[in-house]
Amino acid sequence: MPVIRSEYNPVVKTADVKPSRPDFKVLGAFNAAVATYGDETILLLRVAEAPISEREDELLTPKLNEATGEVEVVRVSKDDPRYSFADSRFVAENGKMVMLTSMSHLRVARSKDGYHFTVEDTPAVFPQTALEAWGVEDPRITLIGDKYYITYSAASVRGVGVGLAETSDFRTFKRHGVMMAPENKDVMLFPEKIGGRYYALTRPVPHSFGAPEMWIAESPDLLHWGNHRFLMGLRPGAWDGGRMGGGAVPIRTDRGWLALYHGADAKHRYCMGAVLLDLEDPGKVVARSTRPFMEPEADYELNGFFGGVVFSCGALLIGDTVRMYYGAADEVMAVADIPLAEVFDTLSYEKPLA
Repeated sequence: MPVIRSEYNPVVKTADVKPSRPDFKVLGAFNAAVATYGDETILLLRVAEAPISEREDELLTPKLNEATGEVEVVRVSKDDPRYSFADSRFVAENGKMVMLTSMSHLRVARSKDGYHFTVEDTPAVFPQTALEAWGVEDPRITLIGDKYYITYSAASVRGVGVGLAETSDFRTFKRHGVMMAPENKDVMLFPEKIGGRYYALTRPVPHSFGAPEMWIAESPDLLHWGNHRFLMGLRPGAWDGGRMGGGAVPIRTDRGWLALYHGADAKHRYCMGAVLLDLEDPGKVVARSTRPFMEPEADYELNGFFGGVVFSCGALLIGDTVRMYYGAADEVMAVADIPLAEVFDTLSYEKPLA
């Protein structure tokens, strides 16, 4: 049985989201974490915004003023020879990213049926500190006990670290600061203790040598993390040969912990696959997708702010079906139902490459 994309896709579009200020425009509402709360399906959206410019020869970039906490607008001339604008997502100088063209925050959207969402008018988690000065991005939500823990990417001139927050009602949020220092992202918590310890999948990004690959870490209290171990790596020439990172929060199954993850090839085409981890030792890979269970095929996945992308930050297990919410083309949110058996069919149990 194939992947079933919802007839309502995209379920959240940029037009559905009110900018946080009138001189900004929403570029994308995507890469949302998902949770159930009472009778609601909650999406915690990454909302990317940019200042509106009326001049074609300049680019306006947003940045948090670390002293005042206010977002300032920086004007950059497109004719300035110091800068490269080759990638629409950032401005580069001497081959190094020096500013983002947008700033992201996290916004709550609510639904009674899981398909029709109402997006709240104001941000839920907005950049506050120097280590979030370029934005907060790509959250994941894990319910542990009666609290929802939120991991998210915190971007700044210092790199991308991992922030941790919690909520009990998706109306008030308590922040715990930086959980992991740069460069790290795509971090999600397991939904229960294993052997008396909390576990998290991580994705450090080495810059001297090495590659952006998946690791695992453990903690006694969700705040102090150690015993960092390599989990699995890139497969050159394969669908996940360029970069990879954890997607949805791991799901307990009778075969092991099922973790959906994204992989990109050398052409930056993002697909979704899965890895199966040992229930008692989640640092042990049991099986891994030899092919993606979902690839960018629909128009809203192929075309957008950054086309050719399906990127999930959250999924729900409903019976024998994985209901996966995912960002499409770095612009909109979509949802698809994937039979659990189809995900398992992509896995190879024979000496999975780590």
